[in-house]
Amino acid sequence: MEGKGFFTKELEEGLLDNSIDIAVHSHKDLPTQHPAGLIIAAVSEREDPHELLLILKDCVDIKQKLSVKYGGMVGTSSNRRKAQLLAVRPDLEIEDLRGNVPTRIQKLRDEDYDAIIIAKAGVFRLGIDLSEFHVEEIDPTEFIPSPAQGVLAIQIREGNQELYDILQGLHHADVAEVIAVERKVLNLFNGGCHMPLGCFCRKENGKFQVWTSKADEGDSFPSRLFIESDTADGLAERIVAKFSKQRKHPSKVFITREISEYSYFRKAMEANGISIDGRSLIRTFPIINKLDPYILRDIDWIFFNSKNAIEYFFNLDPQLSKKTKFGVLGRASEETLRRFGKVPDFNGEEEGIDTAEIAKEFARVAGGLKILFPGAKGSLRTVQQMLPEGTRIIDLPIYETGLEENVEQSHADVLIFTSPSNVEAYFEDNLLEPGQKVICIGRSTGKKFDEMGLSYTLPYSPDELGLSEAVFGL
Repeated sequence: MEGKGFFTKELEEGLLDNSIDIAVHSHKDLPTQHPAGLIIAAVSEREDPHELLLILKDCVDIKQKLSVKYGGMVGTSSNRRKAQLLAVRPDLEIEDLRGNVPTRIQKLRDEDYDAIIIAKAGVFRLGIDLSEFHVEEIDPTEFIPSPAQGVLAIQIREGNQELYDILQGLHHADVAEVIAVERKVLNLFNGGCHMPLGCFCRKENGKFQVWTSKADEGDSFPSRLFIESDTADGLAERIVAKFSKQRKHPSKVFITREISEYSYFRKAMEANGISIDGRSLIRTFPIINKLDPYILRDIDWIFFNSKNAIEYFFNLDPQLSKKTKFGVLGRASEETLRRFGKVPDFNGEEEGIDTAEIAKEFARVAGGLKILFPGAKGSLRTVQQMLPEGTRIIDLPIYETGLEENVEQSHADVLIFTSPSNVEAYFEDNLLEPGQKVICIGRSTGKKFDEMGLSYTLPYSPDELGLSEAVFGL
């Protein structure tokens, strides 16, 4: 029987009949339209908006994305969570999960499910010990939370100025500013708690950054959008307009990468009627076929800056110490690393999208230690150059690249380039056609277009989620 206001109606009735003076709500449970005579006097500081995937330890498979075993049963009653989970793990079985946070966790403990997904904010506020489970924290830019997730709303009767003034000591205006965007998006979609809608807004360096995910139903494939703006004025309206059924999408995209039929990017494009021409314009070749065990001696960290580096390295069957830690540039590399049974201890995508920013943070974590960098011959060494004096750096070229010749022109509406080498190979024989738009993965790829004086879009994240958002946002 749940619907709009299901979790909040009784408290609001208490305010209206004067039996209470203040109601404290989880803000995401509040309908976007307040009952006449009531106002939100203050909002709390935002608790961490990450989602938590709690997995029974005997149901963990780290080779799978999100670490739930293939075909596992995941508990959630949220259509938003269901749509986003099935988009990246269509093999999972999703079953309803109801009750408060301790009740939901007890159901997992009783092995009614293999895993459950819940908001980190509630678990943290209750101080629940999760050590008996394998816990995966999912970043809100990857798994987009409910509007206002992690925020408390303090509601009072309208006109009670004295109480309103007192409560301003609890009010966080910066939080109110960003969740107002999220809630406006929800309102414009006329959505309630059952709509498969996620919206997360934050303010970085004076700009509003907003991620939105929306599906038609819980088992439908969601469309995703990332948008950045200098102002919140009209921002929610711009976001909602991008999801209009009447909006025209590109008919075809070209990408310098082979795209499997099971990939997230292919499914995201096909869901919007967009065809894909995927072909790599570079060839890779191994440089070595055997690894000297001495190179791996006393290694503290191994840092990978590409998926190719990971695949070529593990194909050499390295014998690694259990104390060795792994660092990767982003989510795409993490997925590749997981296929070899390893989970990164450092993922640069959690620190920023600029390689220089990632390098600075990695230097803070691993500076002064012994670090191995398997990679391509002639790589830019951006991360290595940021490491402090005293760090023992071992560069290990394990593959090299060559450019394809006589690359066929693409007439697609959108061209996506995944590396500087692919840009070089394509423009050796071709020019950009009028009306074609360009998306680049990474700033080093974008610099090639800066040199040519051509404009391009840079996705927030250099993985298939980010690429899908970028195409959808054009």
